Amino acid sequence: MVTSRDVAALAGVSQMTVSRVLRGSGNVAPATRERVLQAMDEAGYRPHAAARTLRTRRSATVGVVVADITNPFYPQLLEAVSGALHDAGQRMVLWNAPDPSDSSAEAALSEGTVDGLIFTTVTESTPALQDAVDRGEPVALLHRGLPSLDCDQVTTDNVDAGRQVADYLTAAGHERIGHLRGPELPSTARDRERGLRDRLAELGRELDPDLAVDGGFAHDRARAAMRDLLRREAPPTAVFCANDLSAFGAIDGAVSLGRRVPEDVWVVGCDDIAMAAWDSYDLTTFRQPITGMARTAVRLVLERIDDRSLPPRKETFPGALAVRGSTAHTPAPPPGREPVN
Repeated sequence: MVTSRDVAALAGVSQMTVSRVLRGSGNVAPATRERVLQAMDEAGYRPHAAARTLRTRRSATVGVVVADITNPFYPQLLEAVSGALHDAGQRMVLWNAPDPSDSSAEAALSEGTVDGLIFTTVTESTPALQDAVDRGEPVALLHRGLPSLDCDQVTTDNVDAGRQVADYLTAAGHERIGHLRGPELPSTARDRERGLRDRLAELGRELDPDLAVDGGFAHDRARAAMRDLLRREAPPTAVFCANDLSAFGAIDGAVSLGRRVPEDVWVVGCDDIAMAAWDSYDLTTFRQPITGMARTAVRLVLERIDDRSLPPRKETFPGALAVRGSTAHTPAPPPGREPVN
């Protein structure tokens, strides 16, 4: 039977280094970690999970919590998280918890079934999460943040997403800009709207309250909201949607009324999920750097599993506008920004 000692010899490292890689410790150089993982694959080494749990009091398992697995954004995010955990020698357990009061993941953490938790869809109404943080449990937020929560958080600069869209649309000459708002609770929706509003105000073009309507994060609701906007006496010439799924609904709503995208109305989304590049949508959207965010969240939660005394870390990633066919103009970007084509 292949042992960790065999892996250490094959990789040219100490057995302690192999042990650190198995625990997902951050105290291993990336090149060394990769060499150990490659040696494990070559030797066919598979650590016995139950024995390792008894020895280290750790399960080598991290829980990931989502609230809407049907949204195509989350499978992409989960794939990136799963890959990062696999590279660190960890396993992933998934909770689909649409009810914020569901505390099953936090219970698994306190019972030792998982070593840490990554939350991707938190809101202020997630009380069990606050309790876990107060107890010093290894918890990280990914994608959505909570300024009021003192824990590790990894987000995109969603305020800047709205600001970049405002710059892009006004530079193209749009004066009647609409917005399909997301739900009230998620930080992503609030921040994207705030960025749009603030930047338009700075440019002397207030967001018309009559053109800012609830579109949710789902296709059907956004489709209905877009149809309502376009039936108005003075409809918008461009619409920024809270996420890509609502942007797809907006495009379908426009098409259902015989409107052409982008000839009659521009549509911009947010997230840049894989479907955004499909020919049927060809969506201009704000791109989140999902892979980098996922790897950072995994690193932070594993470091906290090793050392709970670490201060809370909050990392914000920049994003970029991916310009496609749902808009018809590529203006010169402001200094320091380049649209992604």
